[in-house]
Amino acid sequence: MPQMVLLFIVYFGSGKTMGVKLSAELSAVIVFSFWGTAEMADLVRGEVLVIVGPSGCGKSTFLRCLNGLEEIQEGTVSLDGEIIGSAKVRGKWNRRRIGMVFQSYDLFPHKTILENIILAPVKVAKRSRAEAIAEALKLLDRIGLSDKKDAYPRQLSGGQKQRVAIVRALIMHPEILLLDEITAALDPEMVREVLELVLSLAREGRTMIIVTHEMAFARAVADRMIFFDDASIVEEGPVKDFFEHPKTERLKTFLRSFEYSR
Repeated sequence: MPQMVLLFIVYFGSGKTMGVKLSAELSAVIVFSFWGTAEMADLVRGEVLVIVGPSGCGKSTFLRCLNGLEEIQEGTVSLDGEIIGSAKVRGKWNRRRIGMVFQSYDLFPHKTILENIILAPVKVAKRSRAEAIAEALKLLDRIGLSDKKDAYPRQLSGGQKQRVAIVRALIMHPEILLLDEITAALDPEMVREVLELVLSLAREGRTMIIVTHEMAFARAVADRMIFFDDASIVEEGPVKDFFEHPKTERLKTFLRSFEYSR
């Protein structure tokens, strides 16, 4: 059994703190400009944690701090006991082990789909170009886009670009995958093709932390749910209890906002 190390996140401001405790070979103590209080929660290897909450409550900032994209005022982020990021330690963020997919795809428009995918493994991981191309083609075949390898991002639909963005993260073999509102810019038909890919990754046992507004998808993919509001964890728990037996009035109100009747 692999050793499990705690991930501990602290939001700080106005003299208050909020903590999240996870286990997935990632350890962190992060302080940045939010505030709030919360209980602790555990995430084991292979588990999928889904974070929901209103816009502006800190969900994306949470992910960006984990991946070193948000400046940390105090505290540390460690992998296997090694500090890879803090206010003093810069440039050691190991993004090969913590992959991230953004809602805006962020593909290079002047490079082909294949070139976009192999850029990081060749330039960052120093893998051979032939090896990277071989794996990229297998991944493109898996998502049904092998015929698009020589196309440019502008020639793909939004759903196709987002699936390519996920493949670009997967080719770096991350131990933890962060997905930040990856369907926010897609129309309903494109949303499903992206979410089916994420569901397949979950079935493979991949450890993921997902921020989403897609409640049906969250219910299908998550092992555990966390509800953020005003930079605090208001409630967390197993999926069934979270949706069918919410404890707090704030979560009840939030979930009702997704219900419609004539």
